[in-house]
Amino acid sequence: SFLSSFKKLDVNPKINEDFFTRTLSGGVITVLSSIIMAVLFVSEARLLVVPTTQHELHVDTTKSATIQINIDITFPRMPCTVISLDAMDVSGEQHLEIAHNIIKQRLDPDGSMHEEPGEAQVLSRDLPSMDVKNSTEGEDTVCMSCYGAEEHEGECCNDCEAVKDAYRRKGWAFVDPSAIVQCQVESMSAKMKEQEGEGCNVYGVLEVNKVAGNFHFAPGRSYKQGSMHVHDLMEFGDYEFDVSHKVNKLSFGADFPGVVNPLDGTERVQVQDENGMYQYFIKVVPTEYEHARGRVIETNQFSATEHFRKSEHHNLLPGVFFFYDLSPIKVSIREEFPSFLEFFTSVCAIIGGVFTVSGMVDSVVYHSHKVIKKKIEIGKFS
Repeated sequence: SFLSSFKKLDVNPKINEDFFTRTLSGGVITVLSSIIMAVLFVSEARLLVVPTTQHELHVDTTKSATIQINIDITFPRMPCTVISLDAMDVSGEQHLEIAHNIIKQRLDPDGSMHEEPGEAQVLSRDLPSMDVKNSTEGEDTVCMSCYGAEEHEGECCNDCEAVKDAYRRKGWAFVDPSAIVQCQVESMSAKMKEQEGEGCNVYGVLEVNKVAGNFHFAPGRSYKQGSMHVHDLMEFGDYEFDVSHKVNKLSFGADFPGVVNPLDGTERVQVQDENGMYQYFIKVVPTEYEHARGRVIETNQFSATEHFRKSEHHNLLPGVFFFYDLSPIKVSIREEFPSFLEFFTSVCAIIGGVFTVSGMVDSVVYHSHKVIKKKIEIGKFS
């Protein structure tokens, strides 16, 4: 009949059980093959729940305006009152003494967090040379002299920093803070004496333009003098700055699975009597990470090299500088789960491959055993 003709197409002819020969070696090989198949099956099954990542490179065409820089850096031998954080870029934009979203945590000499005392009270009753004016609300306000640096009549400089700012606007050198009443009350030397031997942990978030630039940690108040970026170190006298530091965390954007920040954990200790500038040159690579469930993270990776510039005759500003530039190439990372069809194909390949190899091994072992046994029977095995 027509159906019986299909018997000719059977590639797996059946053999009567009377002709089967079961051996010990065959049983061992079968057990080992089953274990191997089970292990390979489990490894393939894991791919159904653990995604793989695919990487692609293409030109960055995004027009995002800013980059988020996450910083957490410890200065074990530099008090918080000394450190200034500034950022600038090639577009000419400068952010001086950044305090927004930045926290400075005082550290005791042993590295533990300093317990802040209660809020300081300003003892203004002992200050001379004060003019008292009536405010619009009818309350008394204090207006202290700017020592000739006023931009307009009636301008007040009620603290040392206000006097310094007024001097900078005039382009005058602020040489002798001890002659300024405001500075006698809140002098930097007094703050440094209070924080002597302390360290500082600076952490927070910077928002910078998506162009090449730098941010740095350096001592002294910073200001812009013409086209120059200047740090005022006059008030520190001959103070030796130790810019030893540890980068606890530095990243450009949000973290994503598998990200590696190469500067995390970097620690540099300044050798005694070897002042200078620590420089890190960073290449930022825009990165897009797409989760298997569709969530997309726009972030960045980076590579870094470092260099230490030794100061000769104190001609360099001591500090830690991070110079960053952006790559025009963007990396797209996409999570993918294999389809069930791919999984089924892999399982079939595992079963078929293991059975085929085990059959070949079993055949070799069986026929070798027969040959050796026959030679032993006729006495020709040596």
